[in-house]
Amino acid sequence: MTGARVALVTGASRGIGDHLVRALLGAGWAVVGLSRSGSVADGATGLPCDVTDAGSVDEVVGRVVAEHGRIDLLVNCAGLVEPERPVWEADVDEWWQVMVTNVRGPFLLTRAVVPHMIAAGGGRIVNLNSGAGTRERADLTAYCASKSALARLTGGTALAGAEHGVLAFDLAPGVVETDMTHSMRMHDGRTEWTAPEDVVALLLALADGELDGFSGRMVRAGSDDLDTLRRRSTEGLGEGERMLRLRPWGPDDPLSG
Repeated sequence: MTGARVALVTGASRGIGDHLVRALLGAGWAVVGLSRSGSVADGATGLPCDVTDAGSVDEVVGRVVAEHGRIDLLVNCAGLVEPERPVWEADVDEWWQVMVTNVRGPFLLTRAVVPHMIAAGGGRIVNLNSGAGTRERADLTAYCASKSALARLTGGTALAGAEHGVLAFDLAPGVVETDMTHSMRMHDGRTEWTAPEDVVALLLALADGELDGFSGRMVRAGSDDLDTLRRRSTEGLGEGERMLRLRPWGPDDPLSG
C-alpha cells in the first residue's frame, strides 16, 4: 500500500488522458492508468483494460484496491467519436460503439469503484464530458447523445453519493489538440486550441476538493476562470445551474414545474 492519494485514470495512454496522468503524478498522486495497451507515462502504473467489459473492469479495480488499499479519484477519460454524418447515413456499429465507450465505460468504472470509495469514507469522480452534450449537432448524434447521457450518470452519482462523501463532476476540456480532434472535420483549419494546462488546472482543483460545490455539474476548460469557480463553489449554485435542464417556453408552460 502507498500513503499517497490514489487516482485511477482511463484513456491514459495518449491525448488528454496522458496530460492528466502526468499532472496527477506531478501533484504527488499515485496514479494507475488504464488503456487497451496498458501503456502509461513513466511513474504511473499502467494496466491493460477494456473499459466496456464488466469483467475486465471489476478485475482491474480489484487489483488496484488490493495493491493500494483504496481509490480516492476516478477520472473517466476514455472516449470515442463517430465519423461526421447525419444519423440516417451512420454505420450502425460505429454509432453504437460511441455510446458503449462513452457511457457504458464510465458506468462500469463508477459501479466498480464507488463501493470502495464508500468503504473508505468518500472520493471523487471526474467524467470527461463535452459542450456537445448540451446541444444538438446534425452530424454527431452518437457523440452528443453519449455526452448528454454521461451528464445524467454524473448527476445521479452525485445525488446518490452525497450521503457517503462521494462527489462527481463533469469536466469539459474544450478543444484540446489531439488525434481525436484532428480526425473531426469540424476542426479543419483550427488554429486556436484549448491549452492542456487549462484542463489540468481544473482537474487538480476538482481532485483537491476546491470545487466541491460543483458536484453533479459541469465546468469547462478554456472558458471558466478558476478563481471564479472557487468563489461560486463556496457561495453555492442554484437549482439547475450548470446542469442539463428542459427550458420551458414560459410560466404558462405545463412543463415549467
